[in-house]
Amino acid sequence: MNDAQITETPRSQRSRPRSSWLVPTGLILLSLIPVLAGAARVGELTGGAAPTAHNARFLDSPVPVLAHIVGATVFSLVGAFQFVPALRRGRAGWHRVAGRILLLPAGLLAALSGMWMAAFYPHPPGDGLVMSLLRLFFGAAMVAGLVLGIRAISRRDLVGHGSWMTRAYAIGVAAGTQALLLIPGAMLFGPTDEPSRTAIMGAAWLLNLAVAEGIIRRRARHAARSVR
Repeated sequence: MNDAQITETPRSQRSRPRSSWLVPTGLILLSLIPVLAGAARVGELTGGAAPTAHNARFLDSPVPVLAHIVGATVFSLVGAFQFVPALRRGRAGWHRVAGRILLLPAGLLAALSGMWMAAFYPHPPGDGLVMSLLRLFFGAAMVAGLVLGIRAISRRDLVGHGSWMTRAYAIGVAAGTQALLLIPGAMLFGPTDEPSRTAIMGAAWLLNLAVAEGIIRRRARHAARSVR
């Protein structure tokens, strides 16, 4: 065996660090849609914007929407890095600190403030009772996922913790998926068509959860192969 054979790193090992960043990069790009929309909303609230049918409820009661924007922004961006294998294994301390100090409080803040807005804000154009009920249902499901994730890690159940946190994250970043689906939906049905808007928003939550379940099952198969 010559020196070149000894020092050369296999191509699969060289490409693995790059490929491990594909998922978090995609999640960050997906999250940028609602993050930028939230930043624009903050500018609107702090810049003395004129009331319209779309922003009057926020101008009248800005605290819940500001809390939601902050919580959702931190949760979606920090949560994306929790999918980096090197940060989960090689820097477990960072993973724990980010989860306890940033991710969990931000996720709960985003979910609970979103539920408050769904329950107490007037319906915007294109939303109705069914849409509010969907927001409440998936907000409660996100809170449940976070709580069950905390319970699992307190019991040293790493697999259960990862599964519940993945489900909660999928619900939390559905706003990006909804934005992507609503653009063609608005072109076909109009931006304020309530039935189509409700169906598209619900489909985005279900799509994200389906992807999350696929990730969870893939982890389980990988763990089973590792045990063998």
